[in-house]
Amino acid sequence: MDPETLSTIILLGSFLVMILLRFPIAYAVGISTVLCLLSMGQNLVSLPQQMVKGTWSFSLMAVPFFITMGVLMGSGGISDKLIALANSLVGWMRGGLAMVNIVASYFFGGISGSASADTASLGSILIPMMVDQGYDADFSTAVTITSSCEGLLVPPSHNMVIYATTAGGISVGALFMAGYLPGAILAIALMVGSYILSVKHNYPKGEPFSIKTFFQQLGKSIWALLAVLVVVVGVVGGIFTATESAAIAVIYSLIVSVFVYKGLTWKQVWQSLESCIETLSIVLILIAMSAAFGTCLTLLHVPAKAANFITSISSNRVVVILLLNLIILVLGMIMDMAPIILIATPILLPVAVSVGIHPIQFGIMMVLNCGIGLLTPPVGAVLFIGSAVAKRPMEKVVKATLPFYVCMLVALLLISFVPEISLWLPKLTGAL
Repeated sequence: MDPETLSTIILLGSFLVMILLRFPIAYAVGISTVLCLLSMGQNLVSLPQQMVKGTWSFSLMAVPFFITMGVLMGSGGISDKLIALANSLVGWMRGGLAMVNIVASYFFGGISGSASADTASLGSILIPMMVDQGYDADFSTAVTITSSCEGLLVPPSHNMVIYATTAGGISVGALFMAGYLPGAILAIALMVGSYILSVKHNYPKGEPFSIKTFFQQLGKSIWALLAVLVVVVGVVGGIFTATESAAIAVIYSLIVSVFVYKGLTWKQVWQSLESCIETLSIVLILIAMSAAFGTCLTLLHVPAKAANFITSISSNRVVVILLLNLIILVLGMIMDMAPIILIATPILLPVAVSVGIHPIQFGIMMVLNCGIGLLTPPVGAVLFIGSAVAKRPMEKVVKATLPFYVCMLVALLLISFVPEISLWLPKLTGAL
């Protein structure tokens, strides 16, 4: 066995073993990198150098700002307003509260950018509300956790920034614009599934639609929705960079949460910032460790070998796309979202480009794949949060979620095989 192959086995094998042993992901990435460098006879001084290099990016400065914006707006009392807005729009349908849940997640996701935050915030309100109106508790939880993945696609999503930085040369503004239609496709797919199940179980309708009520609720929610507009218009219009827009959005979110909606006191603001630091520390150490891991992958020519392996199975574009999706879905079952983006992008993006997938489209595919992974055992963070919020056994929630997995896979296939779903809006706005 040649030294390069041995080092590759040590790198990937030790990483997978530690993942299966439930090591914290940052430790698994870091230890496997150290073992690989030692096997190659490399000086370990290069490890901290690569870690610093991985976080030395102006674009990555947007990540802490977007996380802070999401926490401030999520804690600032906007959940009720977005739920009321969604209810005025789609609550009249059969299974109205399920539809409200899905649409509210689309609105809230554009503010929080986090499926976990969406599930915890909206789920704590909507799941009890749905149960009180006669909806099955497991169905209510399934709707909540699956619809929360819309927030990963709808800008501003810090995971999009991480992908853009990892892929290199990708416009954050184009990625932001690319997420709107796929997010809407996912929402429609989930609404169709919810409607079918609601008819089957005779779940109730809400109040009839009223244009007056809709505009009233829109007026109350407009301050929250403007936060997204500030970011997206600013970035796509070239007024400021993603990092600058994120910083402005934090200031805006602080003003709206404290002075307009009055959902936060100054004491609660500091508590929110503490939770931001905790989240950010996890994200940044992952980015740093993954940068060193990625260097090892490059030195061992793993991306090229992976591309050759996948194309050796089949050169058919359809088969390759299905294989790419399958690989990311499997990774999503055992890893969290950020590590998958950081580690798999350098390996799989060249394969995707080789079969004609645009890097922007592949970014959307990867984010949605990872979102599905957040809902699957054994490492489904959003699945765990939803089960905890609803106080329901995880296995029953998984069973209720099965029809929605189908809806999400349909949306994923559409996004994978119809490039314009991801690329039309960036082209229309000139972001691409």
